Formats: sequence, structure tokens, C-alpha cells
Amino acid sequence: MTAIETEQLTKTYQGRGGCRDISLAVPRGCIFGLLGPNGAGKSTLVKMLVNLLKPTSGQARILNRPLNDVSVRKKVGFLPENFRYHDWLTGEDLLRFHAALFRMDPALTARRISEVLAMVGLADYRRQQVGGYSKGMQQRIGLACALLPDPDLLLLDEPTSALDPVGRKEIRDLLLLLRDQGKTVFLNSHLLSELETVCDQIAIIKKGGLVFQGDWRELTARDVRLKVIIAEPPSPGLNTIYDLGFEVRTVNRLRAGQGGVQEVVFACPESDRIPRLITELVNAGFRVYEATPVVDSLEQLFLQYVKDA
Repeated sequence: MTAIETEQLTKTYQGRGGCRDISLAVPRGCIFGLLGPNGAGKSTLVKMLVNLLKPTSGQARILNRPLNDVSVRKKVGFLPENFRYHDWLTGEDLLRFHAALFRMDPALTARRISEVLAMVGLADYRRQQVGGYSKGMQQRIGLACALLPDPDLLLLDEPTSALDPVGRKEIRDLLLLLRDQGKTVFLNSHLLSELETVCDQIAIIKKGGLVFQGDWRELTARDVRLKVIIAEPPSPGLNTIYDLGFEVRTVNRLRAGQGGVQEVVFACPESDRIPRLITELVNAGFRVYEATPVVDSLEQLFLQYVKDA
């Protein structure tokens, strides 16, 4: 089942900008990352999903309900990128205000306020005015507002942009916990290293159009490479290994002269041939000091899709 499903979803501004013909399928119970350069249409897409913008054309369903179905909003939490809350309210008062917007009953409100403040690390600051919060604390209280109704779907726009490394780690752990509880988390972020650690699937938008969606790890696993640190080879050198079907991608001399050391990156037809590569190197007289699989990062994959030809 899907948490978000769009079909040819389009939003343009006088025929320009926005995003066009976006067809997404976001499975339930996963962390899904939305990537794209500035101006690619990511925020436009998110605003359509939370019904802040009306599509020009196309359709979408959230938790198997149409976008204009008011009842589904109680099951959706949203943290916008640029938000500003009432400076004079305390963190607790702000959450109580949002609970009223969700029409939560008083008993549930009291329980959820304590729970979400603990989840985002603000339990000791519940009676402090939001205007006195640091940027990181304001980011946390925004996340608490999104979590308040215990949503099945959480849409987060740059949720860790103002946090320090410790705070980012805490939020990553929280998102993973929510996923394990069956929640769906839809992330829009420029912090690719953050997305790489938590996302099950991603979508990449470029110039308003969808250029990729799915499990990015499957793409990076298709090109199997192995970085090997070896003593400079005996004659006939690496040609022996190349003849066995292991392509040499790069050779970097780390130490020249007698006793020299090289870093060689091999391409293997498939990962289960890596042990044979090591065996052939040793049989050919190489001294192998280190062997490390090479896997493309999410950043490398992203750049491959968004760079101009």
C-alpha cells in the first residue's frame, strides 16, 4: 500500500516554473527522500501534498484519500522549511494551540504534549517562551507540532537544517524509530549525507520533472568496484589480472621506488567474484595490504542525475 500516490501532478505559475507531470508512489512504513537543486519544484510539490497549493492538473491521494479530503489531515504532520511561531507563547502553549487546531480532546492533548516534548528533547523547556528558543530549539518545537497528532504520514521540509551534529543524530534516530512503528516519513532536504543514512527510497526532481525514484542503493550496487593496496607488481604486472576479466579503473602510486605501493581500483563483473580477484592477485605474486569495496555515495548519484550533459 502507498502513503502518497500522484499521477501526472502538475503546478505551474502562468505556464512556467513549479513542477510537471510528477507520478510518485511512496510506500507506507518507509523514509522517503525528495531531492533536487534549488528551484527544481520540491517545495511546490510538498505544498500541493499538504493542500496549500492547488494543482494545475493531475491528481494525488494521501493515505488512500484525495488531497481535498479534510478528514485525512488529522493523520498528516507537516513541518515547513520557513516557519515562524508566536514568540510570546511557551512551547507547551504552542502545542496546546496546535492540538486545538487538530480538535484533539483535553486528555489526549495533555498526554501527547508530554510525549512529543520528550521525543524532541524539549521536556525541560516546555514553559519557556518560543521567542527565547535557539534556532535548533525552534526546529525541535516545529517537529513537535508535526508529531503532535501521532500522524501516519509526516512531511518534513529541511527538518535538521538548524541543528548541530548531536541534534541531527537525535532526529535521525527519532525518524528511524517512527519508521519502525509503521509511520511514513517524507523528507525534503539538501543534506544528502543525512538522507543517505535514513532513506529507504528517494525521488530526484530536476527542472520541475521527475528523473528518478526508487531504492538508490540498487543503483550504486550495480557498479561493483574494489580498491586494493598492493606492492608494485612483478612483470607482467596488472595485465595478468585484466586478462581474467577484472577491469583496472584507476592506478595511483602511493610510494615509488623499491618496495613501492600502489592503490588500484578494479571493476568486477559481480560482487561474488571479489574473493577470486584477491586470490588471483596473490597467485600472481602481489602482496595485498588492503582491500575495500567502493560504493558511490548518494551525493555522487544525485550529481549524476542533475548535472547538465
